[in-house]
Amino acid sequence: MIRIIALTEAGLRLAQKLNEQLNAQSDHAEVLFKPKPFAEKVQQFFSAGDSLILICATGIAVRTLAPVLNNKHQDPPVLVLDELGQFVIPLISGHEGGANDWGNDIAKLLDAQLVMTTAKPYLKPVYTVGMGCERNCPEQELNALLMKCLAEQGLELNQISSVNSIDIKADEVGLIELGKSLDLRYQTFDKNALATVEHLLSTKSDYIFKTVGVYGVAESAALLAAQEVTGEVAELVFNKQKTAKATCAIARSYPIQEK
Repeated sequence: MIRIIALTEAGLRLAQKLNEQLNAQSDHAEVLFKPKPFAEKVQQFFSAGDSLILICATGIAVRTLAPVLNNKHQDPPVLVLDELGQFVIPLISGHEGGANDWGNDIAKLLDAQLVMTTAKPYLKPVYTVGMGCERNCPEQELNALLMKCLAEQGLELNQISSVNSIDIKADEVGLIELGKSLDLRYQTFDKNALATVEHLLSTKSDYIFKTVGVYGVAESAALLAAQEVTGEVAELVFNKQKTAKATCAIARSYPIQEK
């Protein structure tokens, strides 16, 4: 649900105009004018997971939402607009919650200026997949796990640059076939190289470390691969997921910004 909240008459006119455009696109939206009690209502909508468009000062938006902010993986997207509809600011959950892309869409509807404040907003990220598996894990199981992870993260296969693992899986038939069937590069890294991204892992497995020498194969491989492409530090966008025989993780890194 999209809630468009205005605090002034001019803001209300903008909200109504935007509402008509969104509903014409089959985006279900609701306009609220000076809801009372304001902070409580806005916080309720936010906590319920509603996407918010606040036509007000950014200071008001920040002070209102501060008590209910959780984290970028769970908070819904929030946009702030000025009452004349000249500027669109993705305020909350820019990358993870989609506020940046959504803000761009709203800016186009209003012929407004998108104001991006997140790191490297105009650079295209590199996405990489890391996978680990038991010996002789079937390609079909690896494929199914990868597709499930992509779908849950909202990514398309054409956004992925490579499939990666540890060097002891360099001859793993299922992973090799997966790369070939999806037309993706399959590469592996030794444990010393993978250890350089250990601090970025979401979890560390002592069992995996005792077995192969790293605390996590899928996450480490995805992170290192993304980092090597861009030259910049990578981040996990999808933590390790596993089946009975395989693991999968997705990492992202932004290229070095040219000056």
